[in-house]
Amino acid sequence: MLVRALQIRRKVTAQAFKEALKKGKFGITYCENLVSTIPEFIDYVMIKAVSMKELPEFSQSSYNFRAEFFIRECGVVPLIRWLKHNSLSYPQIGKLIVASKGDLDHIRRLAEWLKTIHVNGRYIGVTLTRAGGNVLERSMEEFDELVKYLEDNGVRRKDWMGYVVSRCPEILAFSMDELRSRAEFYLNMGMNKNDFGTMLYDCPKVIGFFSMEEMNQKAAYLKEFGLSDEDLGRLLAHKPQLMACSIEDRWKPLVKYFYYLGISKDGMRRILTFKPIVFCIDLESTIAPKVQFLLDLGVQQDAIGSMLTRFPSLMTYSLHKKIRPVVIFLLTRAGVSQRDIGKVVALGPELIGCSIVHKLDHNVKYFLSLGIRLPVLGEMIADFPMLLRYNIDVLRPKYQYLRRMMIRPLKDLIEFPRFFSYSLEERIIPRHRIMVENRVNFKLRYMLGGSDEEFHTRVREAVERRKRFESGIVIGEEVASDSEKDDQPDMMSVSQVSDDLENHSEH
Repeated sequence: MLVRALQIRRKVTAQAFKEALKKGKFGITYCENLVSTIPEFIDYVMIKAVSMKELPEFSQSSYNFRAEFFIRECGVVPLIRWLKHNSLSYPQIGKLIVASKGDLDHIRRLAEWLKTIHVNGRYIGVTLTRAGGNVLERSMEEFDELVKYLEDNGVRRKDWMGYVVSRCPEILAFSMDELRSRAEFYLNMGMNKNDFGTMLYDCPKVIGFFSMEEMNQKAAYLKEFGLSDEDLGRLLAHKPQLMACSIEDRWKPLVKYFYYLGISKDGMRRILTFKPIVFCIDLESTIAPKVQFLLDLGVQQDAIGSMLTRFPSLMTYSLHKKIRPVVIFLLTRAGVSQRDIGKVVALGPELIGCSIVHKLDHNVKYFLSLGIRLPVLGEMIADFPMLLRYNIDVLRPKYQYLRRMMIRPLKDLIEFPRFFSYSLEERIIPRHRIMVENRVNFKLRYMLGGSDEEFHTRVREAVERRKRFESGIVIGEEVASDSEKDDQPDMMSVSQVSDDLENHSEH
């Protein structure tokens, strides 16, 4: 009988609450849904209404009257209206009302305080409900202390604080000691306050979403690649999303796969340093299909590891929107043969990162405008894939100097496309002047390759050979056969030197 009487009272109280909501101009469906989420608050209203009978002014009133009076006086309906106006859903509102344990004013005070730290209105509900029930039992002074500590450590109050708190409301449930220990986890890695504040803005979860044990485990795992505390601090400041990755589900399978590809621990450290987001990418759906595509192109498996270590960004590009279109361009519009495409991609994976419209297509058109046929250009690219990565503003003056000052045929450029990789002012012009002054001539690969010491030695030897030749002293061993001449530096003829000097002085 007591249980039945209690159930009846609950129904009466719930109905009184619905009637109060209807008077507040809430729809019938909304009233039903909201009341179904707050059974604990309905019991609270029931207990208060029963206890009011002990007060002289309510001793003769009915239970319904007392329940309606308490609902009206506690201000719950206007509070619900205000929370709904601030974009809270009815489940969020119900959760807050239950968590308040009757202290409804604290909900409003906390919501108003969140506005003072610039939490966006539509995130107030999420922040209040995700922060945990205990936040409604804390004072505003405690919240101010937490915010002040974050502000002192690089989180800008006006620009970043609201974003950080709304994305990681768990911060509001921390004691001051716990927040300090979590912050010092990063600051003790040598991370300065500016980097710490930027890190929290980039990924607020790193400060409050994970347990300290989990944070320490992830830091220790990353250090196994040879990273120092300072290295790890810089890494996490640059890519804090790493802390959101699982060791067992994400990192260990990836590391095992990298070892299979021949990537050493040093190589993985390089990948972590230059492209840490790779350790956040899914292996099965993203990385493995790209590796298989490279194998299908003809890239040797033992070359893939060094290729990915050299250019880890390759693993972040879309296979269908980026990698495949560039490969198709190289095959169809840059003259690269099917036989050479694997070699080109292996030697120049950076080409994958180039824009087809703004880089590759412009460069191909420039080389074709020089009179180079498409199949020949494809062979040049196979020999030196980086040829397509240079800006035309860099290519043009080098080509003009080759043709106008050095009086070299286009054939020389086709044979040695690496010519464009050398500095015009620091390598090409100085060495050409030395050759002119000494009346010697080398093929481009001998002129530009090697150190300055090797070049000067080559010049001295060529000058000595010329002097012996001009004096009529010919040693049989110095006369190269026709098949050997292609691989030896050439001496300039007297007329060619004279023409070169004349052209040099005119320019």
